[in-house]
Amino acid sequence: MKKPLVGALFAVLLLGAGVAPATAATTHETTSPSAVKEKVRPKAVNFAGTVALSNCSGSVVRTPDSQPDDPALVLSNGHCMETGFPGPGEVVVDQPSTRSFTLLNASGSGVGTLRASKISYGTMTDTDISVYQLTRTYAQIESTYGIKALELNAAHPVEGTAITVVSGYWKRTYSCNVDGFVYRLKEGAWTWKDSVRYTSACQTIGGTSGSPVIDNATGKVVAVNNTGNEDGLECADNNPCEVDENGDVTVREGINYAQQTYGLVPCIGAGNEFDLDRPGCELPKP
Repeated sequence: MKKPLVGALFAVLLLGAGVAPATAATTHETTSPSAVKEKVRPKAVNFAGTVALSNCSGSVVRTPDSQPDDPALVLSNGHCMETGFPGPGEVVVDQPSTRSFTLLNASGSGVGTLRASKISYGTMTDTDISVYQLTRTYAQIESTYGIKALELNAAHPVEGTAITVVSGYWKRTYSCNVDGFVYRLKEGAWTWKDSVRYTSACQTIGGTSGSPVIDNATGKVVAVNNTGNEDGLECADNNPCEVDENGDVTVREGINYAQQTYGLVPCIGAGNEFDLDRPGCELPKP
């Protein structure tokens, strides 16, 4: 996993003194205009609506049917939850939380603090997802900060799609394409289904966990960034492996991955409440 940047267990992800938030932000700011132009972004991809957690990245999201007066939702990874990594088969639903998030504007500046009322859903089984419900509505956030939520795409992403991973923690973006989809992605004790594999240009790092993966053409969220193979090891922590339908294993050192988010949409009903029994909802249940 592109793990939370807390605790001695994860100190290696700090990459020594070679990476710091200011350095990452500078990398983004000095991207040449020609490089941006070559990537062809019909929708301008920026930091508006993303958030920084204490240890990860995330974003304020809505479904196509979410209403202005619904309590807003924040999307991140299951392994970013303040309660720690959920075990295989563990699913968290409607657990009280007072976690805070720093809301970013288009340029990546923090403009305010949002607070959770609960973890609506969280798991590392089949996917690596956490969704927090906030104490404020979308309308209140937009009225106070002038920032709209990012919309979750309700359809499966497509191979070759130009995407941008937007990290609120590092205030840094990574642009590449969807290289393909992984039948099963195994990392340590966890297995994820139908994961997104990036092309090599998206060299995400620790702290980018939970970043929204945005379709450049639509501006919608198609996945959430979560892991990468760091050392070429097979199916180990920080070194996920790909397993196909026949059980054959492939290791791609230096390649990074995300978990699709279209499957969240059928599970979220009126008032932005999760209902795992809704038609079309296939998220793991407790």
